[in-house]
Amino acid sequence: MRNKKRHKRSRVIGLTVVGVTALAVGGGALLMTDNDASAARQPAGQQAPARTAMTVKCPDAATHLASVPQRARPTVDKELATMDSQVADAYKQLAARGPGADRDWVRTRVLEPLTAQRRGALDRIGNEIGRVASRPSGLDTLASCTVQEAPGPAAAPAGATSAAGTAAPAAPAAGGQQRSGPVRADFVDIRKVKPNVKKPRTRGNASRGTFSSRCGRNENKHFNSDNVIVAPGVSNGAHHMHDYVGNLDTDAFSTNDGLAAAGTTCSGGDRSTHYWPVLRVQDGTKEADADAPGGGTEGNIGRILRPTTASITFRGSAVSKVVAMPKFLRIITGDAKAFTNGTANANASWSCTGFENRQLKDKYPLCPKGSKVVRTFTFQSCWDGKNADSANHRTHVAFADAKGACAKGFKAIPQLIQRITYKVAPGSLFAVDSFPEQLHKPVTDHGDFINVMSDSLMKKAVKCINTGRKCG
Repeated sequence: MRNKKRHKRSRVIGLTVVGVTALAVGGGALLMTDNDASAARQPAGQQAPARTAMTVKCPDAATHLASVPQRARPTVDKELATMDSQVADAYKQLAARGPGADRDWVRTRVLEPLTAQRRGALDRIGNEIGRVASRPSGLDTLASCTVQEAPGPAAAPAGATSAAGTAAPAAPAAGGQQRSGPVRADFVDIRKVKPNVKKPRTRGNASRGTFSSRCGRNENKHFNSDNVIVAPGVSNGAHHMHDYVGNLDTDAFSTNDGLAAAGTTCSGGDRSTHYWPVLRVQDGTKEADADAPGGGTEGNIGRILRPTTASITFRGSAVSKVVAMPKFLRIITGDAKAFTNGTANANASWSCTGFENRQLKDKYPLCPKGSKVVRTFTFQSCWDGKNADSANHRTHVAFADAKGACAKGFKAIPQLIQRITYKVAPGSLFAVDSFPEQLHKPVTDHGDFINVMSDSLMKKAVKCINTGRKCG
């Protein structure tokens, strides 16, 4: 990683919450019990019975800020990143307390201080927006948080297999690190999943071509825990490690000019940025970031897997021709906080090679021998025709409807598909990196993209797609 001057990293850590105390927080009864991290300390075949983890659940302020004046965005983005750090710190505090936590302690020592911190950040956000435009109302309703139960049995003992004969993931070897997921219930044998992929029927004016950029599979080990789209200028803004292909400059401090001038791993001079959370095997290996923010100090442990393939493809619309994307268009697909936010914006898909007519959103696939794990990010393909980004990084783009058409006021653009495959040994416990409180749930997977194609290259891609050819 490059040694750019960075802001001071937030002090965050993700640990497993343990306890056996019944809690009543915010008027609802919540049970805190030991979770499956203890399985890592048990000999194979002697893991403890099903356990339940706890996590902190807070309203996602970013999704409620659909309109933020451009002049206010730098301050607002930094305050939103601060709020993520506050949640991570609260999660650490709850975890450290462990079995001694009772409902009064959780309320007075965790939730009430967190609410006060969030209220202060939200007030500063409101003041900053109010300095250049109308102050948004209702921000104070986003301050309060609760404790959420994360049900699921512990990982299966080493060597266990599913009914179909696929090896179930084993608990990791003891390595001095605690993990906060995944659990056995997060996995499913892909052969038990029914085909569920439906594609819109193409019409006469469809754009049937494709354009591909060959960007490699991060052979140069471009990793960081930044997110230049969501938290620009904030080091460790993602609280989990990202894999990058394409633009070589990308980190929290990248500018449009810097991206346009940078080198790239992609063919044809495509300087676009593509990134997604790394996938790790939790086999007890101490990765290079085991003691670093975004890595082991935030519960992201184990050996980072390099993709066997990482394909970058743009395809057309089922019902119309496509128009060029604007340069520096930013798109996020999926939701890194879907476990606590809900699944409205969850979009990543999991499958196995040979079974890609069966896609999973909330489970990791157990693949048969010889089949690879597949992650697929299918991006929004409708653009508002005006903005390269939006305050919540969502409202300037949208998905087409079930028939493939864009809503009124939106234009069809080339649809990006990031498809990544991994060789995962049967029986391996694997998971994506996540925010600490998201517990490595597969539903939190997500992909990010910044278009840095030259105008001429984008024009070539659009022509290729609209004329039904395969290029790149």
